[in-house]
Amino acid sequence: MTRLPQIGWLADGRRLHLQDGPIDLIVEARGAQVMVRAAYEAAIRRFTGLLDELCEELPKLRRAAQPHTRSLKGHVARRMHDAVAPFAADGFITPMAAVAGAVAEEILGAMTEAADLDRAYVNNGGDIALHLGESQSFSVGLVDRPDRLSLIGRTRIAAEDTTRGVATSGWRGRSFSLGIADAVTVLARNAAQADAAATVIANAVDLPGHSAVARGPAHDIQPDSDLGARLVTLNVGHLPFFDIADALEAGAVCARRLVAAGLIDGAALHLQGETRIVALKDIGQKSYKPLQDTAREKAESLMDA
Repeated sequence: MTRLPQIGWLADGRRLHLQDGPIDLIVEARGAQVMVRAAYEAAIRRFTGLLDELCEELPKLRRAAQPHTRSLKGHVARRMHDAVAPFAADGFITPMAAVAGAVAEEILGAMTEAADLDRAYVNNGGDIALHLGESQSFSVGLVDRPDRLSLIGRTRIAAEDTTRGVATSGWRGRSFSLGIADAVTVLARNAAQADAAATVIANAVDLPGHSAVARGPAHDIQPDSDLGARLVTLNVGHLPFFDIADALEAGAVCARRLVAAGLIDGAALHLQGETRIVALKDIGQKSYKPLQDTAREKAESLMDA
């Protein structure tokens, strides 16, 4: 028998809250009342049983993805694999790296298939799938760390932009990270792709072997982790300014490569009060305020001194 999820409304009465195990969604749709109602009903129908579907294939979802091989059956599971496949040739990654974004996409797809909406989003713990009708837009807050609500800036995504997915990753977030970024926020064409890319870029923001970084095997903290014995970041102490700049640049190099490959639209990388913005050509760098490339600016001023 399919387990029933928890279904409710937030205090504003406009946003639907869907929760089942680790999946926790905030859903909002705008448009004609009859359409909004149909969209919410579709979201609830598709959400019911979705976690069970994923659990049926969980062993495979926790294995390293293969670039050109996909044995998964479920629609969400296949979406997860397809999102991480472009990164599989360069290093270890499992479909679980895209689970939050893929789930958000699946629910949003059910909503837009059932109703003609002006605007809608599904927020799965900060990984967001967007639908924007003509002339619509969505304001995205950029956090300095995923575990608290503290914004370092905002960007506006308009209907004419290619971005329809937003995801944030970092060592302070819900999932383990191999890197030391406090937060990496990625904009991409869909939420699953943004989720996978945010994981990859956050892993790249790193200072291997640095004495201020504490790491431990993932399976010692979470026995069933898909990362197994790989060392994940447990704590990051105070870092000298040049180390922060080096770590952010390592992540920025990765992000630039993904933009060049057409895998993401842009990224904001944050570490200990410093932010690096990468490749915002498609969405307009002016929309990112008050963010600046402070790490590079301060490093250069120190070298000039």
